[in-house]
Amino acid sequence: MPATSNDVIARHDLIEQLIDARHRTDELFAVVKPEALYERPIPERHRIVFYIGHLEAFDWNLLHERVLGLASFHPEFDRLFAFGIDPVGGGMPTDQPSDWPSLAAVRQYVDKIRNVLDERMSEALADSVPPTSEGFPLSTLLEVAIEHRLMHAETLAYMLHQLPLEKKIPQAEVLDLSSSSIAPHSIEIPAGAVTLGLSRTSGLFGWDNEFEAHAVDIPAFAIDQYKVTNRQYLDFMTAGGYETPGLWGDGTNAQDWKWISDRKICHPAFWKRDGDRWMYRTMFEDIPLPLDWPVYVSHAEAKAFARWEGKRLPTEAEWQRAAYGNMLVTESTSPGGQASSNFKPNFKLGNSDFARWSPVSVYASSEGQSPFGVHGMIGNGWEWTSTTFGPFPGFEPFPFYPGYSSDFFDGKHFVMKGGSARTAACMLRPTFRNWFQAHYQYIYTGFRCVSR
Repeated sequence: MPATSNDVIARHDLIEQLIDARHRTDELFAVVKPEALYERPIPERHRIVFYIGHLEAFDWNLLHERVLGLASFHPEFDRLFAFGIDPVGGGMPTDQPSDWPSLAAVRQYVDKIRNVLDERMSEALADSVPPTSEGFPLSTLLEVAIEHRLMHAETLAYMLHQLPLEKKIPQAEVLDLSSSSIAPHSIEIPAGAVTLGLSRTSGLFGWDNEFEAHAVDIPAFAIDQYKVTNRQYLDFMTAGGYETPGLWGDGTNAQDWKWISDRKICHPAFWKRDGDRWMYRTMFEDIPLPLDWPVYVSHAEAKAFARWEGKRLPTEAEWQRAAYGNMLVTESTSPGGQASSNFKPNFKLGNSDFARWSPVSVYASSEGQSPFGVHGMIGNGWEWTSTTFGPFPGFEPFPFYPGYSSDFFDGKHFVMKGGSARTAACMLRPTFRNWFQAHYQYIYTGFRCVSR
């Protein structure tokens, strides 16, 4: 049956978004000097060359048989580039550059997948493609392919950040090095209800862990008006924060203390010492520590700082209430009343959607306030919560990607909210949930503290 004009327009828009996402990741790989594409900037991760093949392999494995009825032309590469590595437990990867295919072979694989998918997807646009055997329409699978790639556009930035500067091709960036005399303080958030998650009747795209919508009652609390800055974290370090075991756990839970002791961790991963001063590693240069930028640290480091201040990290529900009040995300609250994964909140977004490579001062704008007057909750760095990543009531895994969320419902990962400078706009929606394990330092994630 022929598709309606609106269906064709919607699907064509998704194809264009996928092509734009490809451009985004292609530009990121182009930052790396060719001779460095077999490097492994973070010990727990694959070599860079893996991700060049992985992004296309994911799209191909998702669509070629399930939607287009095509046989694989390179099953070995489909398997080789299928899965990344989450930095949890087990041993470090030990593969060598010689274990991987040549860059020319990987590029040929990528190009062929793109050409085949683009040709066959264009044909699929002309007709109403029936839902897959799992009951999901083509549009959902395209949304998955787009957001999966854009997630990697951010996680690859984390990884390339750790690549030695001389192995990257510098990109132009005007750094925000403004400073402020604003004193940190808290905002009182009244008791009230907050809705977490999406309703399946909303017509909006979300990942499996975003469903089902449910209300949570939140007692009154106070939250930092701004993200914790490098300046504040430097005070914590100067006061002996990394040398005080009580800030990193207690007798029954000393994993964080063991981690920093065994790894000899004594400062954030983005900082480095140069004589008697602290420097900050941006993507392309080392600069004197920008004191008003948000500090990026692991969950364990954020939690230790909060204890030092006599506070704690917010729960996911508290963070949601401070950012959005009691707003319910529905079809009618999306722009123009249309169901869209590109939903944006009704206050100005911060430093996000690939606007910069680096953070800006937490005091840079007075326009990005939540309904309660909390600043900078969207963009300029994800924010840790104290909530262990887990399923919402009514959770159902995606049958075409069953492990996307459920593989990480292990009690070791914590929810992050908000977004960074390298987070795509489509993932700034209020219901999006990010997560990482407690001892991973390399992500663009800060925090703020709460108290009651």
